[in-house]
Amino acid sequence: MFWIVLFCLCFWRLDGAFGDEEEYVSVKKGDSVTLNSDLTEMKDDDVIQWRFGNTLIAEINKRLDRFTVYDDVLDGRFRDRLKLDNQTGSLTITNITTEHAGDYKLLINSVKKFFVLLVFVKISLLEGDSVTLNSGLTEMKDDDVIQWEFWIENTLMAEINKRIDRFTVYDDVLDGRFRDRLKLDNQTGSLTITNITTEHAGEYKLKINSVKKFFVLLVFDEISVKEGDSITLNSDLTEMKDVDVIRWRFWTENTLIAEIKKRVDRITVYDVLDGRFRDRLKLDNQTGSLTITNITTEHAGDYVLMINGAKRSLKAFRVSVYDSVHCCGPTEAVIRLVLSALVGVATVILLVYDIRSRRAEQHQAHIHTSET
Repeated sequence: MFWIVLFCLCFWRLDGAFGDEEEYVSVKKGDSVTLNSDLTEMKDDDVIQWRFGNTLIAEINKRLDRFTVYDDVLDGRFRDRLKLDNQTGSLTITNITTEHAGDYKLLINSVKKFFVLLVFVKISLLEGDSVTLNSGLTEMKDDDVIQWEFWIENTLMAEINKRIDRFTVYDDVLDGRFRDRLKLDNQTGSLTITNITTEHAGEYKLKINSVKKFFVLLVFDEISVKEGDSITLNSDLTEMKDVDVIRWRFWTENTLIAEIKKRVDRITVYDVLDGRFRDRLKLDNQTGSLTITNITTEHAGDYVLMINGAKRSLKAFRVSVYDSVHCCGPTEAVIRLVLSALVGVATVILLVYDIRSRRAEQHQAHIHTSET
């Protein structure tokens, strides 16, 4: 069985704004996040600036030993939420809201690093259900132009042009995978996808005039494993490219647990969450697949693989762990239940047959006795 999870990323960006070092960071509303400078220690002449879009929100001037956060900018959306690490220059944002989703730029002297902060809302659905991607509008304006795109394949799937009062769905694209599944709300422009399948997992882009908003549908592949065994979460890559960046997250607690940066030939597993994964993680240096050994119930939960941010591929796994006593995952449990039911029915049939046979024998014996 598959579960579908919708992450409303709620951020907007300018195309081509990022370089090769663009990094996607995902966080749940209300949580905190640290944007890492990748410095172990700042130098005495370092000048560091953090920007949200084009707005300066924090800076460090080591020459003057000055640390400043500008948390009253942008109508105070960062007020009391910004913290600078005085050793590395990393920036922490606390109590995240969707207002903080978007593009961040770090400038260290003349070196630039870019982040896209994704703030998501989690909604679980069964395969076959429907999902609505909300435009955020209560009502469209007369001059609005709205486009919905299946972004992972750069394919336009629906659009609205209020100027000429035209509503169009292109449900025959991509070999008809959206055929008879798309519905546009003629008041808000929101898009509903019905009868969801794994083919519909991926990234969606909404463009309202010049504003862009992104959504991701993740399809969780359910895997059941016995406690003490090992499990491999497959990336589905045959071989990584020289520029690939692969990150594995324990999504249940939104924690990075392993990553590969092919550009610098670096493979890292992180000793996080009180050492729960210590000495248990193995990364395949050719495919990026992740193996968890000697698994326990502490490792049950959701795992997400990001390949090159969210731009190329997103895979998700839901791992359940059972012990040998209670045994079986959900599929096996259903099979056992069905078999038990069949055995029960067979037992009842045999019992009824036996009772009827005995009665028939007694009846024949009674007749024989009467005749005698």
